[in-house]
Amino acid sequence: MTDTASISDSLYHRLFAHPEMVADLLKDFLDTPLLAELDLMGMKRLNTKFTARRGERRRGDVVWEIPIRGGGYLFVLLILEFQSDIDDWMVLRLNVYTGLLYQQLVDERQLKPGQGLPPILPIVLYNGDTRWKSATHLRDLIHLPPESPLWKYQPEMRYYLIDEGSYPEEELKKYPSLTAIFFRIEHSVSPESIYTASRDLLAWFKTHPNGPPVKQLFRELLVGSMERLKGPNPLPLIPEELEEITNMLATRIEKWKKDFHMEGRMEGRMEGRKEAAETLLTRLLQRRFGMIPSWVDEKIAQADPSSLEEWTLRILDAPSLEGVFADQG
Repeated sequence: MTDTASISDSLYHRLFAHPEMVADLLKDFLDTPLLAELDLMGMKRLNTKFTARRGERRRGDVVWEIPIRGGGYLFVLLILEFQSDIDDWMVLRLNVYTGLLYQQLVDERQLKPGQGLPPILPIVLYNGDTRWKSATHLRDLIHLPPESPLWKYQPEMRYYLIDEGSYPEEELKKYPSLTAIFFRIEHSVSPESIYTASRDLLAWFKTHPNGPPVKQLFRELLVGSMERLKGPNPLPLIPEELEEITNMLATRIEKWKKDFHMEGRMEGRMEGRKEAAETLLTRLLQRRFGMIPSWVDEKIAQADPSSLEEWTLRILDAPSLEGVFADQG
């Protein structure tokens, strides 16, 4: 079965295979001095061929060649990051990807040392809910005293981070671009936010009739967001056309809001009950067995309500702390 992460991965790769989407991303989220150097009208995709030692495809497989206004070319290495856990070694991985990309350019274009190497701009586009906190500079991972003479021999590497979830919805609304609308839908937190973004999406396509052919991809994104935020009732049959989806949202928004808030209250009550069960179990364990070790805290935090109830009942008969959590096969 295809999981949500792989669907999101596929959607991003298909969207950012279009130069218009990449140009939007750079125009809205790249620092102004960097953007001023680039001629986005002349950008073209580079087919990368570098692979890992075990033969699997590298994640750094979206590379764009962009003319520099002063002459020459820049290669944008766009990494689409979908892991639920933040990759603390991302800058190290990018150091490897950059070296492999340079080697490909040297081999394919038969570059000579006297010609020099073209510049590369590594960009990490991250769509996770947790804010990105890992190092963006390779030197932050190297353990050396500040005064060490070895620093001048250490590799230099840093990447440009675009953390989608760090941009508030109201700020994204200021950017009249497909990429900004895409971020708004991807990180929508309510039925109203999906409806507003879908309405702005329709307006964009009406004013850009010759825009990239990505309507179907945006439909997939909208349906995925609606599934994520739907209430306790199943979604109705989703229309094929974006216009019809927006009309459906407009007519159902009030009911959907009620369902959404109802589900939120139900989830809140369930979460509150689980916290209460965890607290009760912890206090009973402490009363009977004294101070409890950290492995018990971790086991309780990861447990489902039925396990918490079972362990609480076992306290009456278990001869030891380990006996409370022993598997009953």
